[in-house]
Parts: sequence; C-alpha cells; structure tokens
Amino acid sequence: MRLTLISDTHVPKRARDLPPAVWAAIEEADVVLHAGDWVDVTLLDRIEDRATRLIGCYGNNDFGDLRRRLPEIARAELEGVRFAVVHETGSADGRERRCAERFPDADVLVFGHSHIPWDTTAETGLRLLNPGSPTDRRRQPYATYMTAEVTAGSLTDVTLHRLPPRP
Repeated sequence: MRLTLISDTHVPKRARDLPPAVWAAIEEADVVLHAGDWVDVTLLDRIEDRATRLIGCYGNNDFGDLRRRLPEIARAELEGVRFAVVHETGSADGRERRCAERFPDADVLVFGHSHIPWDTTAETGLRLLNPGSPTDRRRQPYATYMTAEVTAGSLTDVTLHRLPPRP
C-alpha cells in the first residue's frame, strides 16, 4: 500500500496550488494522509477528487467547512498498521514521550504545524512523522512531503522528498 503524507499546504494563502510532484504523488498513492492547515475547503475537495483514499484532520488555520468535515484527530488502520493524524504536537522537547502517552493505540503518528520534517521513534515504538510543507518551507532549506509504504503489517520505505524552489 503506497502512502503520500502532506501537511501545512496553506493553499491559496502560501501558494496558488500544490506543486506538480505532490499532485503526482497524490494520484499514485493508495492513501493520502494530510495533517492539517489546508486553509481553504477547495483544496480538500480537489484532493478528495484525485486521491484514492484521503485521511485528514484540521489544523489551527482551518475553520468553517474544514472543521465541519474533518476531525481534530483522524485515525485509521491500514493493513494492520494503526495511524493517527493530528496537526499540532507541541514543542520538539519531549515530543516522543508526550505523543506516546497521548496516542498509545497508534503505531504511526503523522503530524504537522512546524513545517519542519521529522522522523523519530518513541521508546514505545510509536513512529512520529512530519512531512514538512510542500508550499511553505519557512526556515527550512526545501519544501517537502513524504511517501511511505505499508507492507505485511509494517511501515516501510519512508522517504522525505525535497521539492525544487518555486519560480
């Protein structure tokens, strides 16, 4: 099962659209996980139209229809791997411990908010993934997103993709 992980898309505030590579990854994926800060419901509609399956939550910049249509925390089991998707996890200091306590029933936590890519594992085995932002790199050298696979009940091939600078 092929996954595309994105967050903090901020369309149309930070970019008019997602980069072509991200649209291609969305269309190739079996499941897209979006960790919030969509900003406009139009992007949710467009991703729903192009994704085979979408699992997403709202972020701190999402209001109105986005909050009505999306949960604060999304959960799904994909081929035996339990996922939770949330926008904000707080400070980087102590994140693994806090998230392991908050999400004891998850194997993988996908989160956003910071726009900073993150890939760590808590002592409990919880894998924490932040794909960064494909549209607003902030102080990061690149805009980013992630892909991964679920194979035989395990998360595999987690890859951080760097996007070229916008023209």
